Order: sequence, then C-alpha cells, then structure tokens
Amino acid sequence: MNQTLIVIGYGNDLRSDDSIGQRVAKALHLSKVKSIAVHQLTPELAEVLVNSDLAIFVDACLASESSQVQVEFLTPESSSMIAGHTANPRSLLALTQAIYGYYPPAWWIKVPGVNFELGYSLSPIAKTGVAIALQKITQIIEENSSSLL
Repeated sequence: MNQTLIVIGYGNDLRSDDSIGQRVAKALHLSKVKSIAVHQLTPELAEVLVNSDLAIFVDACLASESSQVQVEFLTPESSSMIAGHTANPRSLLALTQAIYGYYPPAWWIKVPGVNFELGYSLSPIAKTGVAIALQKITQIIEENSSSLL
C-alpha cells in the first residue's frame, strides 16, 4: 500500500524569518514525501489532506513565544473559523473532516524567528531552527511509518 505523507510549509517568503515554513518545505527531499510550500493555508488544501496518511505543517513563530522548535500533535478545531481565504492547521483539519469525514494524523512544527521585516535573509536562530525542523520531520515520519502500513 502506498503511503501519502505531506509536509506543508507556509509563510511569507518576502519577510525574512516568516519564510521558515516555505524554506523547510523546499529543502525537504525525502522519498515518498510530498512537500508543498505556500504563502498561506487555504481551504483548497483540504483536498490534499484527505488524500494523505500523515500531514506535517511547518510555520514560523516569534522567538519570544519560544526559543525552541516546537512540535505539537494536532486535532481538528472547528471553533477556529477560516477567516476569508486563510486558515490555521487545526481549522484546516476540521474543514477536511467536515467535508470528507476524514483527516490525517497531523503535527505542527513551529520554528522561532526574530526578524519579520521585509527581506530574504534568515536570522541565525531561524537558520538553526530550519535544520532542527528538518530533523523533526524525519523523526515524526520514522516514528509513525509502522502505523501507516
């Protein structure tokens, strides 16, 4: 049976550390893993999620929230509405569940950043976080591969 594993990295690639999610998605080169880099999470991604066996979301967070890369197991949260055309991972999982009756097991990796100004360079803390996020993705996939078979 083919496993469909998806990594969705999101953020604004014009705002320095806010591009962390997209950079992780673009740097990920694992066989059997589909990697998508997007500016924001949109309702259309529900169709991608319903066809996935495991999903990992990657985004930047303010270093003041946490100086460590955070990994969180996700469940759908229907109380968080999709505002306009953007969503957060929990509301996107809830939408997927509501439309298709299924959502994949999912994790949210939040990588700290300090510079969210216009620009293309990552701060040192963001560069380190990207490397750690890539390791965490590999770890999540390895730990869950037996349950996906």
